Amino acid sequence: MGEVASEVGVWPLEQFRRQFGDAADRLLLVTAPGRTEIAGNHTDHEGGTVVAGAVRRYVQGVVAPRTDGRVRVKSEGYDLVELDLQDLAPRAGERETSAALVRGIAAGMAREGRPSGFDAYLTSGVAVGSGLSSSAAFELALAQAMNGLWAEGRLDAASLALVAQAAERDYFGKPCGLMDQMAVALGGIARMDFSRAGRPDVTRIDYDFADDGFALCLVSVGADHSANTADYAAVPQEMQAVARAFGREVLSEVSESELLHHLGEVRASLGDRAALRALHYFREERLVEARFRALEAHDLAAFLEATTLSGASSAMYLQNVSIGGSAEQPAMVALAVAEELLGGRGAARIHGGGFGGTIQAFVRADEAQEFCRAMDEALGGEVAEVLAIDPEGARFAWA
Repeated sequence: MGEVASEVGVWPLEQFRRQFGDAADRLLLVTAPGRTEIAGNHTDHEGGTVVAGAVRRYVQGVVAPRTDGRVRVKSEGYDLVELDLQDLAPRAGERETSAALVRGIAAGMAREGRPSGFDAYLTSGVAVGSGLSSSAAFELALAQAMNGLWAEGRLDAASLALVAQAAERDYFGKPCGLMDQMAVALGGIARMDFSRAGRPDVTRIDYDFADDGFALCLVSVGADHSANTADYAAVPQEMQAVARAFGREVLSEVSESELLHHLGEVRASLGDRAALRALHYFREERLVEARFRALEAHDLAAFLEATTLSGASSAMYLQNVSIGGSAEQPAMVALAVAEELLGGRGAARIHGGGFGGTIQAFVRADEAQEFCRAMDEALGGEVAEVLAIDPEGARFAWA
């Protein structure tokens, strides 16, 4: 078999052969897109609502079955991960490594099918720290590989996303919501309501920004937010500390009126930053609904207005745009430049977890290339790009 071309690029067949040799059995090809958070900044882990979409940047893999119960995963640029399917318990020494994710995905998928060994070679066009959730794309590529090998493809997007979230939370050690994994698994654009324990309520929307004369742009701010796991983790920790002050688990179980009525007590016991982050949650929930309704109605003026308000809330109240006390504030600089270039004709906001990674901008389509060029010039390097929505989500196919 030679190189297999697809709509997402070229499968890493030669790399697979160099790493593992020729496979006698059929090969499984896996694809998982990156994701973009369109509305809902740090609301999912509080039982809130988000709008997210999959984007055309991909993790791709070639997978071959084995018969000895061993799993070998090589992700280009990283060390080979090897494990025995008889030993899938979490390992403290693997936390925050790709080995932890492989073991965690295997443990979750082993409960859903008939586990067997395999070799996998993965390449990624979803850069680490890019804000497109490279970790979720890696997780869902592996989950779909095991879905095809072990479960005959019967697991749906939500089931695979839950396995991936558990691996990142319980094995990798990052307290995360479910938005990233759901967006990568589903594809397209969807509103996700996480108020119900377990699976979110999902409403998909057939929408393309190009139809309304706009483009979705992401700008890398020149900082790897994966280096700020502790800062990221503090956001849900502080929000949930506020919820626990009311005897609840997450902020969706608390009313805004309750918080305002007892705000002085919350500030005294948990500090102003925790109180502000809780206030952001309620503000952002309203803005998520406003943006979803605007997209349904193709009302881009209302969408842009709500996006601008959301960006301000993230910066001022959620405080995930810059690291407190640091002289380095690349995301804030990128936002300032973007707003200056947009001149009120679009909107910009922090994207994803924050503390680095990327900012997101909605730009008039006829100005998008010039916007990207100007952002490149101001920040140095090729940092801005126009992205398109991937309609399919994570998938596998037998070669």
